[in-house]
Amino acid sequence: MKPKLKPIQAVARKAGLPLAFLEPYGRGKAKIDWRVLKRLKGRKDGKLILVSSMNPTRFGEGKTVTTIGLAQALARLGKKALICLRQPSMGPVFGVKGGATGGGKSKVEPAEDINLMFTGDIAAVSAAANLLAALIDNHLARGNKLGLDPDRIAWPRALDVNDRALRDITVCQGTNVCVEHESHFVISAASEVMACLCLANDLTELKEMLGSIVVGYSRKGGTVRAVRARQLKAAGAMAAILRDALKPNLVQSTEGIPAFVHGGPFANIAHGTNSVLATRLALKLAHGGHVVTEAGFGSDLGLEKFMDIVSRKAGYKPDCVVLVASLKALKHHGGAREPEKRNQAALEQGFANLEKHVENAALFGLPCVVAINRFPLDSAQETEWVRGKCAALGVEAVPSRVFAEGGRGGEELARAVLKAVQRPGQRPGRAHALYSLQWPLKKKIEAIATHVYGAGRVTFSAEARRDLKRLEALGFGRLPVCVSKTQYSLSDDPEKRGRPRGFSLRVRGAQVSAGAGFVVVYVGDLISLPGLPEKPAAERMDVDEKGEVTGLF
Repeated sequence: MKPKLKPIQAVARKAGLPLAFLEPYGRGKAKIDWRVLKRLKGRKDGKLILVSSMNPTRFGEGKTVTTIGLAQALARLGKKALICLRQPSMGPVFGVKGGATGGGKSKVEPAEDINLMFTGDIAAVSAAANLLAALIDNHLARGNKLGLDPDRIAWPRALDVNDRALRDITVCQGTNVCVEHESHFVISAASEVMACLCLANDLTELKEMLGSIVVGYSRKGGTVRAVRARQLKAAGAMAAILRDALKPNLVQSTEGIPAFVHGGPFANIAHGTNSVLATRLALKLAHGGHVVTEAGFGSDLGLEKFMDIVSRKAGYKPDCVVLVASLKALKHHGGAREPEKRNQAALEQGFANLEKHVENAALFGLPCVVAINRFPLDSAQETEWVRGKCAALGVEAVPSRVFAEGGRGGEELARAVLKAVQRPGQRPGRAHALYSLQWPLKKKIEAIATHVYGAGRVTFSAEARRDLKRLEALGFGRLPVCVSKTQYSLSDDPEKRGRPRGFSLRVRGAQVSAGAGFVVVYVGDLISLPGLPEKPAAERMDVDEKGEVTGLF
């Protein structure tokens, strides 16, 4: 049974948003004119709660449902609470996961809209990325005055579905109307356009970021030079496509909590959190309350990138991190073949994975609470064992039943979070980044690998060494790094469960996302355009004559 949604105007009033800045998209969703931030400039920010997790498994640990349920619980305790989430990519929606808007009594609504085309933001990202690709090929065909090397075009095309056939392509093949060269597609969540959209503070900055994108390289005059999108006069048209996509989206949770769902960069490929604009807006509207947001996957990805990339750019830092764990995930990391069954030995062995993520929170100076996402068949004895082990680490672990019970099932978690945020000694500014931007790129990579992942050493392929040397020579050495790595393991090997120690992290290449303002570092064999599984989630989906979607969850 679908929950009865409040009119979006009522949700905006609850958030404290002036209705003059609201642009309704039907009854249950709206865009917000980001210029409202100028009116709210003098307000003090609310507290920022960041939800992360241990390394995820195919069972789903419940990070999104915990984010939503925690905000609902805070509201039940009389606190003002707002939610900030990423928009789901249709790749995972139609692939392995199905819908990604929470679940049970802790969802964001209208869930079908959010999981599919929503307000068109991801379609706009795809269009802007592909417009730039078209302008590049047009420039090559029209004389190539910039001297772009067709073999060194760095800009991919983008789409928001899992289509493995387009991972590597040849464009203009066998024609005489343009220059043949190799290219590829990435999923839209991995496009640098998405990163720019999510890190920009306003339209002027977005245009500047888009113009700074490196599309390829030229050897004109005998020196290697980066060619930017602004040299193709592309930034203005790209920003025009994105002008509405830049505006944060407002929806609501199952219990009517205002939720900003805006932007969707993956954390295993990109920086992994919702837009800076949405979070800044929520923090101002919270004004003495709390904003609950999430960072994709485990602390080795989303949390690290939040601290080293997003916080540097946005200027805000979390006041607390909530790490989501489940008994099934712990036993999976302990080697259990049937983790839904009781298995104390696997639980004990798998706890090492959660222990490392707790250490990572401390590494960034963040107070931490563990949320044990409870499933119906979970053992109370095993849950208490986890709570005791966390207590021995100096961290409170709290069972969470927000899927089944909504905000009521998260009140104990909310109280623990409030205690962690208000604990004496949690001074503003205590949270910090891992490394200095002045360090060489290689040193930054090694810091992340050894301190956050627990690697014993880092090896660089010949190509990676060339890439890093070239990027530093071109002036990109002072940027933060965004590691593209599997989410399933602390290492670069998805099969290494638990807490691998002393492993060697393999860096195979790097490229700059100069518009977004970071260097992407590739480790392991992660693919930027996923394929569909043997039984895609799309196969169970349908829509009836009334427009009701089935099989999405």
